Amino acid sequence: MRAAGARIGPNAILQLLPVVADRLGVDRVAPLMAAADLAREPDGASMVPEADCVRLHRVVRSSEPTLSPRLLAEAGWRTGDYILAHRIPKPAQALLSFLPAGLATRLLARAITRHAWTFAGSGRFCAVTPWQFEIAQNPFVLGETADYPLCDWHAAVFERLYRALVDERCRCREDVCGAQEGSGGICRFSIWLQR
Repeated sequence: MRAAGARIGPNAILQLLPVVADRLGVDRVAPLMAAADLAREPDGASMVPEADCVRLHRVVRSSEPTLSPRLLAEAGWRTGDYILAHRIPKPAQALLSFLPAGLATRLLARAITRHAWTFAGSGRFCAVTPWQFEIAQNPFVLGETADYPLCDWHAAVFERLYRALVDERCRCREDVCGAQEGSGGICRFSIWLQR
């Protein structure tokens, strides 16, 4: 793991553990935490070590290869819910929802860029356009190899925010993942309006 001192928002853990409990049973939480070397849940009051989040996501992916995309996506969706409830003021949400999609996406992409360290940690985030994001050296997949995208949590967070603040028809997918051969270590996410 690089950047040993890097920190990430606690929701990368706090929203995933209840999803595991809901979908796999409460008895699965403690073994997954132990496998990820997590002594306890974060209290939610401060940022947490990036390495803790990364280990838990990797343990979930490796122990539940079939279900992990859905588990991580649901945790990402819940993280988006938390952000909407606690981090984006209601007047700002109302304004974004009122604006035309083109302007709303530009403002939302700027806000996401300003707070990228809370979900990208030591990775380098870039809003290529208001509809496309990249995370270079994404710590959640750094050093891993896969034939398919792994960043279901990130994609779900982006989709939840865009659906709530831009247009309910917004969808997000990870087009290429830093874990895939030929990616150049870049995770690329695209948002589009589903017709």
